[in-house]
Amino acid sequence: MKKHSLLIHGMAFILCLSILYGPDKIQAQKTSLVRVHENVRETPYPQKEHQVYINPTPLLVPKSMKTEALIQFELSNDSTFPAGKTMTDTPKPWLMFNPHRILEKGTWYWRVRSVTDKGEKKAWNPVWKFQISGEEPQFVTPSFQAFFQNLPKGYPRLYCFLEKDLKTAPQRITSHPEYKDMTSRAATAMKSNFDTDPNVYRYIRKYNPYVAWLQTAWLLTRDTQYAQKMVSYTRHLLRTKPDKALWKDDFYSGELIESLLYAYDSCHDLFTPQELQQMEQMIFEVAKGHHMVQRSGNEETHIFNNHYWQHCFRQMLQIGLMFADRNETAREMLEYCYEVWTARAPASGFNRDGEWHNGTGYFTANTHTLYYVPSLFSYLTGTDFLKHPWYQNAGKALLYTFPVGTMSAGFGDGNERQPVPDRQRLAFADFLARETGNPYAAWYVNHCQRDLRRDFELRLYRMARSEKTYSDNKQLPEDRGNALWLEDIGEVVAHSALQNTNRNLFLSFRSSPFGSGSHTLADQNSFNLHFRGVPVYRSTGYYLNFSDAHNLMSYRHTRAHNSILVDGIGQPFTTRAYGKITRMLNGETITYAVGDASNAYCGVSEYPMWIENFKKAGITQTPENGFGETPLTKYRRHIFLLHPDIVLIYDELEASRPVRWDWLLHSPVQFQIDEKNATLTTRYEQKQFSSVAQLFSNQPCEITQTDQFVCPPDPKKMKKGQESKYVNQWHLTATFQPSAANRILTVIRILPDGQKMSELIRKGNTFTCGRWKIQAELDPTQPASLQVVNTRNNATFSLGNDDVQIGGTTYKRLEKGSSVLYDKIDGEWLVHEMSDYEPQFTGAGPAK
Repeated sequence: MKKHSLLIHGMAFILCLSILYGPDKIQAQKTSLVRVHENVRETPYPQKEHQVYINPTPLLVPKSMKTEALIQFELSNDSTFPAGKTMTDTPKPWLMFNPHRILEKGTWYWRVRSVTDKGEKKAWNPVWKFQISGEEPQFVTPSFQAFFQNLPKGYPRLYCFLEKDLKTAPQRITSHPEYKDMTSRAATAMKSNFDTDPNVYRYIRKYNPYVAWLQTAWLLTRDTQYAQKMVSYTRHLLRTKPDKALWKDDFYSGELIESLLYAYDSCHDLFTPQELQQMEQMIFEVAKGHHMVQRSGNEETHIFNNHYWQHCFRQMLQIGLMFADRNETAREMLEYCYEVWTARAPASGFNRDGEWHNGTGYFTANTHTLYYVPSLFSYLTGTDFLKHPWYQNAGKALLYTFPVGTMSAGFGDGNERQPVPDRQRLAFADFLARETGNPYAAWYVNHCQRDLRRDFELRLYRMARSEKTYSDNKQLPEDRGNALWLEDIGEVVAHSALQNTNRNLFLSFRSSPFGSGSHTLADQNSFNLHFRGVPVYRSTGYYLNFSDAHNLMSYRHTRAHNSILVDGIGQPFTTRAYGKITRMLNGETITYAVGDASNAYCGVSEYPMWIENFKKAGITQTPENGFGETPLTKYRRHIFLLHPDIVLIYDELEASRPVRWDWLLHSPVQFQIDEKNATLTTRYEQKQFSSVAQLFSNQPCEITQTDQFVCPPDPKKMKKGQESKYVNQWHLTATFQPSAANRILTVIRILPDGQKMSELIRKGNTFTCGRWKIQAELDPTQPASLQVVNTRNNATFSLGNDDVQIGGTTYKRLEKGSSVLYDKIDGEWLVHEMSDYEPQFTGAGPAK
């Protein structure tokens, strides 16, 4: 991608050329790159075709490359791997290697070989090479030995990083605003009969929070009644026969392990040696099913393994921390956890954005681990693990994707459940603010203190570290910008008034290189729009089950999102169904992005999990159900926020044969449809505004709407007493009859009550709306072209081949087909020109 900047003084161009990011402009339509990220690693990484994400980069190989019990890595900047210039790893059972040092600019070479458990070394594989450009973000971790030698010797050790704070906590926490809720929860645990329940193992998941509440109260107050209750519960577990059939569930197993670890650690001196040994034996027995994975190669090679990263990893790490000083298996678990975090965390290892690749909905399931691990690792190594690019970007990303008083950006499973930022998200922002001083995280939490105080998962940290405060700034940084491009996960979010919910128009757009499946949805090139904190247009359906009929057909499926269908077919659930945001330009007047979902309509899901899920739901992946091959060759969506109140969408659609194009829009309220003028009006009485969307194309369309789901949600799976919340939603389809190509321009105007709406006037391909003049090429036989001009301040956008007229001056376009923006950017009027950016793929490259 090339991005050029030109500074304008008095409309005279002063060239300031900068080339950012990686590869040059390529053909912006369907490509031969099958995946950006492989679901399970099939390709050694990195190789010459890869652009590494971070320096030092991990080395990763697929399972097929380890033919014996162990595998050994070598890395050198000399292809002959000479002594003294080569890093040779000790043979290990896992499929990764971390250099633990910055790699110098230049070419690097690496290889692997299998080693038997008796030490017999097999032949080296052929050598791979990759480049270090010197421009990669740097984050280096110490060796495992540096971590291991600083392990705590005494107890409690799980929260050793809070040791100093906890020593002084009892003298100061009674005045803490969360003290009452903390003791109230502990009192609830004290009153329960969970330490005498004859069916105690059946209710482990119910009782585990009680143990956590008691542990928090015990560590903060040192009131022995809480410790005694934990001991009583643990002794009841030890003398009761467990139901091992329940251990098949990783959540159940993990919470049983947690309960035992918390008691073992916090109340260590209150147990007999025999009891401690019995607890240790049970922990390792339970851990066999889901937590002792260090020899399987699954986690370092799998792009999505949600439960592992949400909780199993943290519990596995804590087992290692507790027992590694005397148990070799625990030591290996601990080393594996340290290395796999360095190689693949946080957030997949191929994500530096500060947001979750699975969307905002499931971010909360990860917050405990995201706080705990860097706290522990930083304390024991003396290296600040919060310097990782993901953590450095997290404060801003948290706020921009889930603003104060508003629903979230709206991507990923469960995104619809929270009307405002949830307690876990705010707790993590509070952690970032305290530990890094991030101004975005601090502002976020300062405006949501009431919801933050509801959180109990990170309460131990907050109350122990109560003296570590952060700024109470009432304003965000002046250079914050009104939009954010999350390049690695493929999202753009834009705001018209981020600090004022009542005025904020919030646009979110997704086209993700991670594809769909797991907790992501089949929503490439989809958008959501919120105003005054409520959804104007938003994806539909309810997350009641990961894979029932409603989820598969009316929640996860593309038909549930503001995107398109091709002959009624959407995007399958696979990493093959990827999108990409290829351009993003942002000024004070115009925010622009383009998504390319040309590869997303690629057949059916091939993953065994999804095949089994469809079978259980009684649904086939056929065209009748919206799944199958399509002849789509191009689906580029250009999307704009014309500040403060207009959204513009320009779709380029092409196929190898004529297809029916279904343009989709979803609303919580009914549309008023003027089919003659292709105008769609929705009224939001509670928030006192209306929205008007108007479609333009050279091809006619038929517009229909329904408030019925293809597969309605199952009432049996709705939360009891909340059935009324699962209301029907409105689904609009603009159907364009078969053609091999189409162009669609959509203009969306937001109209607060009492404000006069600007008339939208069309003359040929020129559209005038108040201060905005838009010229759009709607003939698909002609090159795509779009010009947007604000007639008041002369802010200008241009897509196309011709030179650009900015006021009375001509800007000579540097590349045909590029996007050019003239706007006030970072306080100065600049011209930015941009061609296509390609995401950094981590698997096999494009077919040659």
